[in-house]
Amino acid sequence: MTDAEDVRRIALSLPEVTEKTAWSMPTFRVAGKMFATLPEEETSLAVRCPKEERDELVLAEPEKFWIAGHEAQFAWVRARIAALDDEAELRAILTDSWRQAAPPRLLEAHPELGTPDAG
Repeated sequence: MTDAEDVRRIALSLPEVTEKTAWSMPTFRVAGKMFATLPEEETSLAVRCPKEERDELVLAEPEKFWIAGHEAQFAWVRARIAALDDEAELRAILTDSWRQAAPPRLLEAHPELGTPDAG
């Protein structure tokens, strides 16, 4: 089962990621742009997700994903860390969010991490 330490380890393994406390919680940033947070006593994960995909995720897997009320207007989704299938799913979620926040120079430098449009 994955936990907050797995989130931290995977997030910090991505290129140019830093951890910073904001709003009394850990946040992870690439080139200064936030792409993940650990709210709810670090039992959930908030990541960037296009609104269309976010809505589909929540409908398809409500036991894993939900939209926090104060984030509804933004392209973010929450995931229950313990409900994720495995570390591979967690890595895919974090990498996808990283791609959405990373500047073009990092995407070009790390083609193995895909592009923001890669499914």
